[in-house]
Amino acid sequence: MFGILGVSAHGMSMDPAWIKLIKETPVAQVEWATRYEHGEGVPQNYERAMQLYCAAARRGHVQAQYQLGWMYANARGVARNDAQAAAWFRLAAAKGDAPAKRMLARVDDPAKVEQAHCVEPVNPTPKPPAPVIVRRKKPTSPEQAQIVSLVNRLAPGYGLQPALVLAVIEAESGFNSQARSVKNAQGLMQLIPETAERFGVQDPYDPVQNLQGGMAYLRWLLAYFQGDVRLSLAGYNAGEGAVVRYGGVPPYAETRAYVEKIIRDYGQLAHPLVAPVTRPAVLANPSPLM
Repeated sequence: MFGILGVSAHGMSMDPAWIKLIKETPVAQVEWATRYEHGEGVPQNYERAMQLYCAAARRGHVQAQYQLGWMYANARGVARNDAQAAAWFRLAAAKGDAPAKRMLARVDDPAKVEQAHCVEPVNPTPKPPAPVIVRRKKPTSPEQAQIVSLVNRLAPGYGLQPALVLAVIEAESGFNSQARSVKNAQGLMQLIPETAERFGVQDPYDPVQNLQGGMAYLRWLLAYFQGDVRLSLAGYNAGEGAVVRYGGVPPYAETRAYVEKIIRDYGQLAHPLVAPVTRPAVLANPSPLM
């Protein structure tokens, strides 16, 4: 039997009221997080409080960001961590929150700067298989049409669906074979020098070489993450090491936006299995907050 948003006999993940709350708005999540933090109308539960604050904070809710900082600064249900406290206060302060600015001045240590991270609640409800949708966009120029033709010819040799490769190219370079980023990522699939060397690319501005290197890396990632498109794309953007450390898509705004954009264009969350060119990844489990 379930209590009011309480833990069921089968654990947190089987509580339908909790699952509903995971899908709520940030405002509602912060309201319930506060109740759990202080035991107002529900049994006090710091873990749930922090998970709900986390869900709201990652969606930009300033109060949630401040509260996460407060809990870390005051060891409220979690080991004290001034660097994490400062990271969350910094996010809220950047949006003009005066209390966060005051707390940041107290706990910030420039020698111990960390990225803000937290563990969101996970919805255990099984998701239906993603529909197979391949969106084919008409090339906008002869140059782009030539690249599309190259991708359609080369991708099957790497076991890749051309639609995924094209979505990556559009996100990375907009089909500009001479593109170069501020981080020195180069060419159609924006290979950094280390990745180009890793996959034998001598001239990253040569469209064929760039495509071959980018596809080889994308195939490697899909093998490493066993066809999970979101994890593979996150690895392409942030590095596979970051995905392993966080046990999923890293909490970087740029990476999350990048993954979602390509997923929208590609239309699938799973890619057909590719050649096992590497052993599957062993993802880290998110560290418990209690």
